[in-house]
Amino acid sequence: MKRKIALITMAAVMALSVTACGGGSDSGKSASNNSSGSEVANKDKPLVWFNRQPSNSSTGELDMTALNFNKDTYYVGFDANQGAELQGTMVKDYIEKNIDKIDRNGDGVIGYVLAIGDIGHNDSIARTRGVRKALGTGVEKDGDIDSAPIGTNADGTATAVKDGTIEAGGKKYVVRELASQEMKNSAGATWDAATAGNSIGTWSSSFGENIDVVVSNNDGMGMSMFNAWSKDNKVPTFGYDANNDAVAAIAEGYGGTISQHADVQAYLTLRVIRNALDGVDIDTGIGTEDEAGNVLSEDVYTYNEEQRSYYALNVAVTADNYQEFTDSTKVYEPVSKQLDEKEHAKKKVWLNIYNASDNFLSSTYQPLLKNYDDLLNLDVEYIGGDGQTESNITNRLGNPSQYDAFAINMVKTDNAASYTSLLQ
Repeated sequence: MKRKIALITMAAVMALSVTACGGGSDSGKSASNNSSGSEVANKDKPLVWFNRQPSNSSTGELDMTALNFNKDTYYVGFDANQGAELQGTMVKDYIEKNIDKIDRNGDGVIGYVLAIGDIGHNDSIARTRGVRKALGTGVEKDGDIDSAPIGTNADGTATAVKDGTIEAGGKKYVVRELASQEMKNSAGATWDAATAGNSIGTWSSSFGENIDVVVSNNDGMGMSMFNAWSKDNKVPTFGYDANNDAVAAIAEGYGGTISQHADVQAYLTLRVIRNALDGVDIDTGIGTEDEAGNVLSEDVYTYNEEQRSYYALNVAVTADNYQEFTDSTKVYEPVSKQLDEKEHAKKKVWLNIYNASDNFLSSTYQPLLKNYDDLLNLDVEYIGGDGQTESNITNRLGNPSQYDAFAINMVKTDNAASYTSLLQ
């Protein structure tokens, strides 16, 4: 009789526990008490957009509907404008410091070519503007610097840019953007390294020794051009992302790159998910030290509450400091401490990379994520896209109910609804 009463009591307690755990919209605390694929509605599960901020590809206006999908939705990226200004300044400083050898044909014109990643991507737009602003070649359009590719501009008559000037070594030089284009392949993939490698071949045939500097919106395209042409011709090439191969190439003449603190971004991508799942303050382990001692300092990230966005800050990587950045997949030491799995139960996360062939995301960002997922007790399923269509990715999210949270890297910044519609 006593055993029967005990069993009835235990069943009642378990039923009460299950009812409490299925608690509707309180997704953070509910998920922390449930196993993977919990009873929390998919629309209430933590969602982090990363690397591609939901926005209008024509105007850059943020998609606040996507950024406010639920109370546990955030974006993680980096400060694109701060990084763009750094890249432009890095190029300008290099020209000024090396003016005695950079004008290869001695014509008084510093000619540069520019590889544009994606004309509809806010980061790409910012980097193009940053270079043009620093070099004085930018033309204002609709209240900001025009970021459109110009094709070719041998005579300086293009309308989207203008000739700039630099004074160095007691002499004034003209600065001219000789050519620029979006690096998009025939299948539609942007930021395409192979296209950039082919383009520098075409540009060098057209402009020869008029090309004094090569600039790229990222290192993938930059290294493709460096290896195809500019390394052998000793033309400084500047990229963005601080990928391992680009950092190593600085010793061989690569002009420089920008670290967007991928180590901090990858941590933030998974940390905000961890905090939401645990039902704790979102700042835990970020601006506020967690019980393991993980915390970020204010000089490596910012948070914009209105935009629900975390932005890592950027650092210029040049010949002066590149040896500090030789391993881009090393976790950031201040947030490298393991969480106790008893207090932070393992949860399942669905995460996609828009293009499995993207150099930065595949060789830097994803390895960092894989290092952090263990530290944060997250079982992450990594999905690699083709870089061309959202359906190549969304078709593989057939059963979102089996996951506790989602981290999404879109092909196009306009397409947030392609993912959120699956979670409704």
